Amino acid sequence: MFDPTLTDEQEALIQTARRFAAEKIVPVAAKYDETGEWPADVFREAWEVGLMNVEIPESLGGLGLSTVGGSLVTEELAYGCSGIATSIMANHLASLPLMIAGTDAQKERYLGSLIADPIFASYACSEPEAGSDVAGMQTRIVQDGDDWILNGQKRWITNASHASWYTGFATTDPSLRHKGITAFVVPKDHPGVSSGKKEDKLGQRASDTADVIFEDVRLSADNLLGEPGQGFAIAMETFDKSRPMIAAICSGIIRRCAEESRAYALERKTFGVPIAQHQAVQFMIAEMVMAEEAVKLLWLKAAWEVDNGIKRTSTSAIAKAYGADLAMKCATDAVQVFGGYGYTKEYPVEKLMRDA
Repeated sequence: MFDPTLTDEQEALIQTARRFAAEKIVPVAAKYDETGEWPADVFREAWEVGLMNVEIPESLGGLGLSTVGGSLVTEELAYGCSGIATSIMANHLASLPLMIAGTDAQKERYLGSLIADPIFASYACSEPEAGSDVAGMQTRIVQDGDDWILNGQKRWITNASHASWYTGFATTDPSLRHKGITAFVVPKDHPGVSSGKKEDKLGQRASDTADVIFEDVRLSADNLLGEPGQGFAIAMETFDKSRPMIAAICSGIIRRCAEESRAYALERKTFGVPIAQHQAVQFMIAEMVMAEEAVKLLWLKAAWEVDNGIKRTSTSAIAKAYGADLAMKCATDAVQVFGGYGYTKEYPVEKLMRDA
């Protein structure tokens, strides 16, 4: 039976991540949002204190945390900046196909590299004409003797410009839809692999997003994950196991909205009293607190199901979708609580709205 009770170890993990967000992320989040620069120093410090790659198995040198544990860390980092949290979380997303279908040698080479150095990886699935429709992808992988030739373009790939390697998917034949999809892993410096221009985004600007391009990339059997044709199942399992973390990012944004709004409402006065005494403002803040509680329970249940081997796609999908909707609502309301000041970059809520 689902039990949201956290262990002492998990509570300590929350405090570590919360302290890191307060001391290392919040003070610089606005700068990286403004410039769109890659926050390399923040990432290195996160890696040094053990807040990156937290679900990589202990046998490979990682912490071996559960999905619940990894999502707890993600929520706290997202409170500081969801863009920074997204790039940190994307390493786990890229790792999941290897954790699901990789050989021991593949895991040791690629997952082990994330533990050895503060590097990044990317999950290359979406394409210019295929986002949610994974089975409609056009990137081709064709057998050539004992090797495979890969050609295509991926879009909206987190960390693409800075990744050391990619996990991705291609089809042997687009007409086969999901039955033709094959998973692979490839280093960025492999001949024929390159990344495109960095996207200049509305929100989550501290997170790098770019295309990944494959031009006559020759792969060996060592680059394939699982068997040819098994890629769709690997991708779907990856989504199920990663969506709780995305919902946790939403939870972090919502909690930041509630806390910033409460603090401002107690300070700002109109008609001789703090606006926190106006019922319209109270309602908005109360709904933010309600939303944070609901979304956290949803992603906790979704993460718990992943950790307990319960394959129920709907739970993680609901957590992600509902969390994203409520994060947008709460961020919009936070701007309203701040009034005209909420529209300026002097206060953090306009960034929360763009990030949501």
